[in-house]
Amino acid sequence: MNPPSVLALIPARGGSKGIPRKNIRDFAGYPLIAWSIAAARQAQTVTRVLVSTDDEEIAAVARAFGAETPFLRPAELARDDTTDLPVFEHALDWLAEHEDHHPQVVVQLRPTSPIRPRGLVDEAVRLLLAHPDADCVRGVVPSAQNPFKMWRLEGPDRPMRPLLSLEGVAEPYNAPRQSLPPTYWQTGHIDAIRAASIRQKHSLTGEVIYPLLIDPRYTVDIDNLQDWARYESLAWSGLDIVTPARRRPMPEQIRLLVCDFDGVLTDNLVWTDETGRELVAANRSDSMYLRELERRGVRVLILSSEPNPVVAARARKMGVEAVHGVGIHGKGEALRAILQERGLDPAQVIYLGNDVNDLPCFEVAGWAVAVADAYPEVRRAADYILRAAGGRGALREVCEMILAVQSER
Repeated sequence: MNPPSVLALIPARGGSKGIPRKNIRDFAGYPLIAWSIAAARQAQTVTRVLVSTDDEEIAAVARAFGAETPFLRPAELARDDTTDLPVFEHALDWLAEHEDHHPQVVVQLRPTSPIRPRGLVDEAVRLLLAHPDADCVRGVVPSAQNPFKMWRLEGPDRPMRPLLSLEGVAEPYNAPRQSLPPTYWQTGHIDAIRAASIRQKHSLTGEVIYPLLIDPRYTVDIDNLQDWARYESLAWSGLDIVTPARRRPMPEQIRLLVCDFDGVLTDNLVWTDETGRELVAANRSDSMYLRELERRGVRVLILSSEPNPVVAARARKMGVEAVHGVGIHGKGEALRAILQERGLDPAQVIYLGNDVNDLPCFEVAGWAVAVADAYPEVRRAADYILRAAGGRGALREVCEMILAVQSER
C-alpha cells in the first residue's frame, strides 16, 4: 500500500505585533520558523512541507530552509483576528485547484513552539492513522495549574464562582490537589488532523481528538521577548530536540580551548588617538578559571588575525599563549598547523569566535562556540551560542561550562 499523503503546514504571517517579525527573528542561531520546518522535514511520515504566509521575506527564509511557498496568503487571512481554520482551508483549496493535490493528513506546526522532541511529528501521525475514529491528534502536557481550583469573576461587587464542578466532591477548590483528576493543557507543538475534518466538518480538530502526551520539559509557547530569552536558553540546555542543523555536543575530552581576540575577549570596539595608537577593553573575569583549566589539562590559546601587540600583552597578563598576525584568511590553516605541530586531536579542541573569519576554525575544531553577539552566519554555524557577548565574560562562560561538565564525570 502507498503511504498516506501527509502535508506539514506551518502558518507564519508577517504582521506579528507582540514580537515584530518574530517568525524570522533569530532564535538560538536560526530564524524561528526554521525550527518548525526542520521538525517537518526530519519526519519520516511527512511527504510535503509548506509554509502559509502573506510576507515575501518570510517566504524567502522558508524556502532557504527547505519548505515550499507555492502561494502568498491573501491579506484578509493575515489579520490579527484571523483564526487558523480559514488559513488551512485556503491552503487545501489552493492545492486542490492548482495542483490537484489532496493530502490525507495535515500536520500543524506552530512556529511559536520551536522546542520539539525528536520523533514527535511521526508519533502524532502514526497515532492518528492507528485510530480510524480519530479526527485529530493534539499534543498536550500536564497542566501547571489545576482548573478545579480556578474561579470565574462576575463583577467587582459580586461573589466569584468556581470555574468547574466535580461530581462527588462538594468543594473541589478546597480539596487536596492529589485527590483531583489530572488535567492537561494543549500546546502548540503539534496537531495531526485528517484533511476530511477540515474540508467537510470545517474544523481543525473534529469531534474525536486523541491526546499525544508530551514531556512537560518541552513546553514552549513564545508570546513576548521575556519568553524568547528564557526558551533560547532551553534550546541550548542539552535537551534532545529537533534542530535546523545537527549540532555537535561538547567533547568528552578537551585538550585545548582556542579563542579569537577582537569581539571575543573584547567588545570589538577600538579607541584610536591622533598618533594611531589603539586601545581596547577586556573583561577581567575571563581570566578567573584559566589556572584551574590548566590544572585539569586544558590549555587556552588566543588566535588572532590582528598583528596588534595588544593581543600579546593581554595574553601575557592572562597567562596564556597567543598566536596573532596570521591574516584574516589564514586562521583555519593556522589552527590546523598548531594542532598538527602539537599532536592534538581536533575532536578534543574547542574554538570560540564571533566573525566570519572564524568559520574556517569552526570546521577544524571538535566544538564550535559563538559569543551571543556573533554575526548571523557564525551563530548559524556554531554548535553552541553563549549567553555572554564578546568582551562581557564570554571566555569565562565557556570555562565554567567545561569545569561543570568535568565535575559531573
